[in-house]
Amino acid sequence: MQGGRLSQLLADIHGRNAFYTRKLDAAGIRIETLRFPHDLTTLPLTTKAELMADQIANPPWGTALTEPIERYTRYCQTSSTTGHPLRWVDTNENWQWLLECWKAVYRGARVGPGDRVFFPFSFGPFLGFWAGFDAGCQFGLHCVPGGGMSSQLRLRMIEAVGATVVCCTPTYALRLAEVAAEQPTDRPLSAGSVRVLIVAGEPGGSIPATRERIEESWGARVIDHHGLTEVGPISFECWESPGTLHLNESEYICEVLDPVSDEAVADGQPGELVVTNLGRTASPVIRYRTRDIVVRRSDTCRCGRTWARLDGGVLSRADDMVNIRGVNVYPASIEAVVRRFPEVVEFRTTVSQIGAMRSLTVEIEVSRQVGDAAAVTARASQRLREALGLSVRVQVVEAGTLPRFEMKARRFVVEA
Repeated sequence: MQGGRLSQLLADIHGRNAFYTRKLDAAGIRIETLRFPHDLTTLPLTTKAELMADQIANPPWGTALTEPIERYTRYCQTSSTTGHPLRWVDTNENWQWLLECWKAVYRGARVGPGDRVFFPFSFGPFLGFWAGFDAGCQFGLHCVPGGGMSSQLRLRMIEAVGATVVCCTPTYALRLAEVAAEQPTDRPLSAGSVRVLIVAGEPGGSIPATRERIEESWGARVIDHHGLTEVGPISFECWESPGTLHLNESEYICEVLDPVSDEAVADGQPGELVVTNLGRTASPVIRYRTRDIVVRRSDTCRCGRTWARLDGGVLSRADDMVNIRGVNVYPASIEAVVRRFPEVVEFRTTVSQIGAMRSLTVEIEVSRQVGDAAAVTARASQRLREALGLSVRVQVVEAGTLPRFEMKARRFVVEA
């Protein structure tokens, strides 16, 4: 089925999509001779840097579009710290395909008609939960937008409307729990109406310490999900296998490759997730390097789904790794340790460089109820040293000093 869909996709875009026509022709690909899945690896890989360079050279949309620009009705863009976000546009048909992919997320979360879903995010140009909101309306959910509000007002609305589901980042789920704990109330957050939190945008949903803290604070089940603006909603967690993400192989071809050699890796081995979407014909990506490091499993899940799964979710981002005195360090590894300390309210990691040497500092905010912050600091430093294999300076900062985030958190700072 995937091979037939991919053959049709290539036939539809060749000669119409200038970006991929150039790529395929430059690689000497004759699409009429391809036989899938055998010939999948003959197709060239696509990188975000290529798409970015194409948009800079051909502003504002680039040339990776299959239809005339007048047919595109939805605009989104990636988050960016460089000042050059990747712009992405969709036709109505593309957007509907995205919504169908999101409905698989709801099914995995056991969310359906009768549920009231609250979306506490800004509804800006990032894809975020836009597709989740539209898909929810089609799916028969009661969707409540929560943009343009403070955290306090969002918590009041969740209680007032009796929301049963919240869609947000793991960071913001913890932030709402922090705000709720600071407010006088007759009923704690864990006794409220919310039974499921669908989280995305960060690896925290599949980090055991982070998801446990969210679930304890809310008294609700965490369901992880992941995707990219340029790819769409790729994976979702089912109820039966916490911390594991199903790949939606009905709508995507998903490969796991060695990030250096580009060779396929075996099940159970870490590699980079490479994705081809099969239904976003107007703005497709073919063999797209997501930079997500994952471990694939192909055995049948307890839920009965036969789609491949990502064991432990997205383990890290290849782009995020830094080498500290010979040790490769990923942000998720630090979060997995720090979130084990209930006394730590928020944290930030800074990588500094003096001469040729890099060092790591973790700043933590400790709960005001904790009397001995120095003891927490010492224990956190020891656990980080055991987990990472290097010494880490842990420093307590005043409450409220570190930034809070509504969308993707930026807790890992590499100084120039």
